Amino acid sequence: MNNNQLKSKSKQISVRASARLHLGFLDLHGGLERKFGSLGLSITDVETVLTTEYADDINVTGLSSKRAEDYAEQILSHFGISGGVKMSIKSAIPEHSGLGSGTQLSLAVATAIAKLYDLSEQNPGRLAAILHRGARSGIGIGTFMRGGFIVDGGRGDNTEVPPVISHMAFPENWRIVLIFDDQTEGINGVPERRAFNTLPPMDENMSGVLSRLTLMQVLPAIMEKDCDRFGQAITQIQNIVGDYFADAQGGRYTSPFMKPILDNLKNAGATGVGQSSWGPTGFAFFPDETLAFQALKKTREQWQSESRLRFVMSKARNEKALIESRDINLSVQNENLKVTNL
Repeated sequence: MNNNQLKSKSKQISVRASARLHLGFLDLHGGLERKFGSLGLSITDVETVLTTEYADDINVTGLSSKRAEDYAEQILSHFGISGGVKMSIKSAIPEHSGLGSGTQLSLAVATAIAKLYDLSEQNPGRLAAILHRGARSGIGIGTFMRGGFIVDGGRGDNTEVPPVISHMAFPENWRIVLIFDDQTEGINGVPERRAFNTLPPMDENMSGVLSRLTLMQVLPAIMEKDCDRFGQAITQIQNIVGDYFADAQGGRYTSPFMKPILDNLKNAGATGVGQSSWGPTGFAFFPDETLAFQALKKTREQWQSESRLRFVMSKARNEKALIESRDINLSVQNENLKVTNL
């Protein structure tokens, strides 16, 4: 057994990674030799939490365990690690919901193993590339590393993962109502790749509008804490991008419930609404908690007969993923001391 394995036997690594909203693309035309470019926001109350210890084999329990096991196997194999990992997933971002579950889980697993075995490579961007994450969007990697509001610069010919070109703290008092449809999945896997390969290039002028809205409305509105102007711009971006993908996802929204719910939330004071990525999760921004809570309560009452729908109050998370290391041997000694003192 080598030194790293001996050290890893005494450690327990915990990772807490928040979900992210994908608020739209910037350039689906690609005429400037870069494509995509994404807007994203790290959010609270939906997260992946896992704990990892050394093991001879790979043993993963909890939610999304098969997916996590695959990521663990890839990382251990890539770095030539002969040992394994025991992993417990205590909570997980819902899969195929448009909230970045795959990227956050992959980074949580890879980071935990890198810390456990004290690997020389611990940069989340590199770990994501090893696990083939960040193919189109870099916001999930960006929110894992920094939290807050992220804009990435899309992909060029030599891009490993899309670079973060803007990172901002998001106003703490703004609130987000999330709408979940538990019987609908967003496009993923082969159908997703097919959609991107078959959709025509976006009109160049429309890509220009998206970029202008981002640079001249979204980012200044965050800086000036202007929730109305921020929401207006996000809604415009969402409508343009949603209509572009309408043929692939069956309309502007993936869930048939989303349009009436978002319309009602707008009438209840939401400044901006839309669908995160391929959905089905929808979102609505509010300038304060009181207004958001009133809208949330009313919406729950209106849709209480639909058990497939869930509504969650959230806000921005301006901190990076939480990574904690604990000395197992020291913890055991402390427990023994407590028992002795009793």
